Amino acid sequence: MPKRAKELTAIEVKRLSPGVHNVGGVAGLLIQVTDSGAKSWLLRARVGDKRRELGLGPFPEVSLARAREKAAEAREAIRMGIDPIQERKALRSALLASQRQGLTFIEAFNKYAAKKLPELKTDRYRAQWRATVEKYAFPDLGNMLVQDITRDDVLRVLHPIWETRTETATKVRQRVEKTLDYAKAAGYRTGDNPAAWRGNLELALPAPSKIAPKENYPALQLDDAARWWDDLNRREGVSAIALAFQALTASRTGAVRFATWDEIDFDAKLWTIQPGRSASKIAPTGKPHRVPLTDATITLLQSLPRMGGLVFASPRGGSLSDASLGKVMRAIHEADIKRGGTGYVDARTKAQAVPHGLRSCFRVWVTERTDFDGDMAEIALAHMVGSKVRQAYDRSDMIEKRRGMMESWGRFLDGNTMAQEAGV
Repeated sequence: MPKRAKELTAIEVKRLSPGVHNVGGVAGLLIQVTDSGAKSWLLRARVGDKRRELGLGPFPEVSLARAREKAAEAREAIRMGIDPIQERKALRSALLASQRQGLTFIEAFNKYAAKKLPELKTDRYRAQWRATVEKYAFPDLGNMLVQDITRDDVLRVLHPIWETRTETATKVRQRVEKTLDYAKAAGYRTGDNPAAWRGNLELALPAPSKIAPKENYPALQLDDAARWWDDLNRREGVSAIALAFQALTASRTGAVRFATWDEIDFDAKLWTIQPGRSASKIAPTGKPHRVPLTDATITLLQSLPRMGGLVFASPRGGSLSDASLGKVMRAIHEADIKRGGTGYVDARTKAQAVPHGLRSCFRVWVTERTDFDGDMAEIALAHMVGSKVRQAYDRSDMIEKRRGMMESWGRFLDGNTMAQEAGV
């Protein structure tokens, strides 16, 4: 007689490590635990002359007690000559057949997307906006009628990715909610929105901010800045020059990597980035963002060969990869450690500083070491400044004042402390 599996308790189920485990209580009842910690119920049973696996839902949405009930019900159906998997397929076929009488989620999404996509700034973002829903929501919801979609259906989409890909899952939820809102407004469904967060999914899912808190990028410390700048200037190659340009302009990595020569005005000493430029995310106000170029940044640019439209073209042509500037940062950090130094790490997290963290270093420098206006620093970082009313009336980007600030920042990186203390 086969040995009976030990009956696990709910507490023991919660503590299970990755793998497939016998649960006990009903023959063949198992729980599968992924490396991310997600758990789901399985029932292994012989149906006729075949071994079958039947999914019983995710844990903890389906409790241990309920899993045992569902497993027992499935085994009883098998004893009566019913194949639970075939029964599910038949129900799904019936659902698909009924779709001629209503609007499917795919159809509703496409109708909503036709109205939404023109509002988005770039082709790249429009493609990403569609792709998240197509990848994560379509497999479960796509062929369902919008009027039949329930809270459990939405949770079935979100549970597998909520804790492992929280930011993406949050966007999927929002886009499913908007699609169902559109369907309701168009008369294809009634009642509450099953994808709504407040008073609904917030009671079933942990808050995104609790499980995936937004962390700042590891930043270069002010006291390390001059030493780091000296190390950077000893490096050769287009990636090192691009990183130096990013540091001097306090710009985003994407804006630097995709900078083009036609954006550079050497006579006016300006770099003008148009809103919506691919990968830059540099103009959130929808207006061109102007960056003053100091003598140091002009010198860097003039040292580069012109190999097409891109300022910082890779040796093989095309733009630098996102990792290329980070590789230079890592090399400088590791070289300093080999010399017996401490490397270049974030003051709080002790993680190695990254290119985007140079912007934080610049912002801290403005606050702690200068008398420059904080709004001016926010404009330099291409952040929104003030309320919407203020943004509507205050159209100045203080370009010449910012030029003086960026010259002072360059002198600070060069180790000139007199300029930083005066704030000039």
